[in-house]
Amino acid sequence: MEEKNNKKILVTGGAGFIGTNFIRNILKTKPFFSVVNFDALTYAGNISNFADISSIYDERYRFVHGDIRDAAIIGKLFDEEDFDIVVHFAAESHVDRSISGPEVFIDTNVNGTFRLLEASLKKWNMNGKPDDFRFIHVSTDEVYGSLGDTGYFTETTPYDPSSPYSASKAASDHFVKAYYRTFGLPAIVTNCSNNYGSFQFPEKLIPLIILNIMERKDLPVYGDGKNVRDWLYVIDHCDAILTVLEKGKQGETYNIGGGAEYPNIEIVELLCDLMDKKLNRSASRELIRFVNDRPGHDMRYAIDASKIKNELGWSPRFRFEEAIIETVDWYLNNTDWVDSVRSGEYRHWIEKNYSDRSVVE
Repeated sequence: MEEKNNKKILVTGGAGFIGTNFIRNILKTKPFFSVVNFDALTYAGNISNFADISSIYDERYRFVHGDIRDAAIIGKLFDEEDFDIVVHFAAESHVDRSISGPEVFIDTNVNGTFRLLEASLKKWNMNGKPDDFRFIHVSTDEVYGSLGDTGYFTETTPYDPSSPYSASKAASDHFVKAYYRTFGLPAIVTNCSNNYGSFQFPEKLIPLIILNIMERKDLPVYGDGKNVRDWLYVIDHCDAILTVLEKGKQGETYNIGGGAEYPNIEIVELLCDLMDKKLNRSASRELIRFVNDRPGHDMRYAIDASKIKNELGWSPRFRFEEAIIETVDWYLNNTDWVDSVRSGEYRHWIEKNYSDRSVVE
């Protein structure tokens, strides 16, 4: 897609983990972009993620507080702005939350995506169906279900979601593809592997383990800890999304993976060793506790990212061994941020739902 000045991008869920990193990357590296950050600021969204840069990019950055399920506010936003690109991160993404309360996942991930597609289609039609418009829907490899010891997810792997979360994302993926096929809306779907990095809410595996080690709390691991995930550094993911919106072909799906497969227990043990070294401690591995497994826990995820590499020229820039150290350092150096996001609501939810199993991916 040809670059031009004054390109306007809507980022939904921009105050969340991946959205934050994406917007910060865009503002710093793409001066022809102006960004509208649209976020409901639920428990995992934090507008202070931009406190250090929002004034620097004041003319190119706008925050709008709103919910993608609200058709009225979405419609008003699209009336106010002529977006060239929509990058749709906004979603409920915590698997265990989807098990204890699936309805909000349907409301947000399915109905919310539908509202956003409707608004995008209406504005795209009003503007004469510009060919350079893009709707980028950011999804997950969990829609494909579980792998055995061998094999990889490709863009043609049949969908086989296991949790209410992955089922809701699968449904939203299908809606995006249907709007391309039925109405011609220039949309692209990306499916990524497990992300890690700065600004990740501490309900997810890596930040949770880092913080529990800091506080000498138990390190709960589901089952036998042998569930395997393909880990993707969030900066690499953001670079991949940018590559897709600039070079991707409308109507296509692109899988984005880090090429770093590790069983959960190895991740936990690695973090124990890194943290012991950083904090001049020992024996953090003694904090590991194996707990009851999660219902429907997929055994292995692994991405074949050859399509985005061969067709668009993207591949990860960061080695896992280096990026995980940067991630640990970020949490050690940003304890004020950690304290600010650990709200009373979050602690209450953890106590209510994680009495005997406390680690997630």
